[in-house]
Amino acid sequence: MGIFGGQLANVVEWEEYRDDLLFWKWNNDEIKKGSKLIIRQGQDAIFMFNGKVEGVFRDEGSYDIESEIVPFLSTLKSFKFGFNTPMRAEVLFVNTKEIPMKWGTKNAINLPAAGLPGGMPIRAFGTYNCYVADDMVLIEKIAGIKKQFSVEEVRERVTSMLNQLLMKWITKEGKDMFNLQANAYDISRGICEDLDMEMQKIGIGITDFTIASISYPEEVQKMQTKAAAQSMVGDMNRYQQMGMVDAMTKGGSGRGVASDMMQMQMGMAMGQQMVNQMNQNQMNQNPSNGTTGQPSGGTGVNFCPNCGTKVSGAKFCPNCGIKLG
Repeated sequence: MGIFGGQLANVVEWEEYRDDLLFWKWNNDEIKKGSKLIIRQGQDAIFMFNGKVEGVFRDEGSYDIESEIVPFLSTLKSFKFGFNTPMRAEVLFVNTKEIPMKWGTKNAINLPAAGLPGGMPIRAFGTYNCYVADDMVLIEKIAGIKKQFSVEEVRERVTSMLNQLLMKWITKEGKDMFNLQANAYDISRGICEDLDMEMQKIGIGITDFTIASISYPEEVQKMQTKAAAQSMVGDMNRYQQMGMVDAMTKGGSGRGVASDMMQMQMGMAMGQQMVNQMNQNQMNQNPSNGTTGQPSGGTGVNFCPNCGTKVSGAKFCPNCGIKLG
């Protein structure tokens, strides 16, 4: 491992690799003869000498600095350096992995809305990915003055631009102020393109920007819930029928008295419907004495509507005693 405090280094490597850093600058030691450069997966190593980039190494592995690195640098830029004295150089390790990050609005954004002088306040949350898109731009804009550059610094830059971009793309792509989630894909795509264009100026790329949720004030959410409930029960007959069928489907043991009562009511309603249909069929088949299908003086009912017993025009049901006329 490298030895800090101005000592000579045997190994040049990113000693404590962290996913929360986009680059880390190794410049504490002088490199001596026999030293090695170690590049791990997901890293680039950029050699800098006297503040200038001398070479970029992208393939993971272990390299002998004297026999492999220096000859390569000499070939590229007439780099001339012997190991009669230790070599003082900077090595910038770059994280090449795509890093997922979360974002969220710090404060509510007031979107223009008819009837609301102050606008509609909303909050939004989601995710995006960032990566080092251009090593040279990153070095020119950032690495020259920093020893490391963290994803948190990327987050701060992105957050500073989000409010304006959300306003822009919600206004452009949002079709329904109270259901912006329906257009979240188009809004996200526009924001991603603008963010990527801005962050490319410092060598950082932005991909896969998504809006996970858009939240409204509590009062608006209550209004939405109430409107949805009213819409569901607009046709009360259909609502009741669906409720009865659902109760029968989910009813049974362990479902409670309410479920059992619902099943009984449904069964009675179905029985009454069957009796009425049988009466109608009988009247159609025996059209004597006008339209009743029964002898004069009868009730005109062939079956008891309560228990279904055949009554042959009687005024009272012989089975349950209910009055028929």
